[in-house]
Amino acid sequence: MKIRKFQISDIEEIVTLFYQTVHSVNTKDYTQQQVDAWASENDRTSRLKSWKQSMNSNDCYVAWIGDKVVGFSDVTPTGYLDRLFVHKDFQGQGIASALLDHIENEARKSGLTEIYTHSSITAKPFFENRGYQLIQAQEVARNDVELINFRMLKRL
Repeated sequence: MKIRKFQISDIEEIVTLFYQTVHSVNTKDYTQQQVDAWASENDRTSRLKSWKQSMNSNDCYVAWIGDKVVGFSDVTPTGYLDRLFVHKDFQGQGIASALLDHIENEARKSGLTEIYTHSSITAKPFFENRGYQLIQAQEVARNDVELINFRMLKRL
């Protein structure tokens, strides 16, 4: 596996990975209605545009195996870990840990002293194992559907 900076040409594969992962991995913790609201195929065009812009301005990294994107993550200049997703077929292989290590190291280099995120129910144990502390549970609305996530923080 290799990790490199995000390139605009990655966006199609990243958005597809996100959609497929939410609709397979996250269904153990969220209802079908919730995953449909979270990752709606109807939002694909707007997501391609908005994610291309935000990933280009955030510190964003992509994990590759061969010629396939297997994960991605990004953090804002203020330390918000916006996204961390691993391909549905590559779960449990250390890809999320490698991406998070990379993000945290780069954050330290840029002078950040903490990283915070809004973790899904599914990812919460991963973040806890990585030293993130629960700040609070939250209810958020996506396309008028309520989902639970967790605000978590790690001091670097």
